[in-house]
Amino acid sequence: MSELCWLKSSFSGEGGNNCVEIAPASPEGIALRESESPIRVLTTDRAVFGALVRSVKAAQLS
Repeated sequence: MSELCWLKSSFSGEGGNNCVEIAPASPEGIALRESESPIRVLTTDRAVFGALVRSVKAAQLS
């Protein structure tokens, strides 16, 4: 999946490989990977990823 345009949070800083990166994978999909191990890629649909982000922002995950 090297053709994807990977993005990371501006809060990750310049510290190197210690962040989660995301990329649009298709019109319906999002790809996720850890910068420390970029070969392993997870994919999910935008609705599921959106629900995860909303839960994290609302501090609903433990």
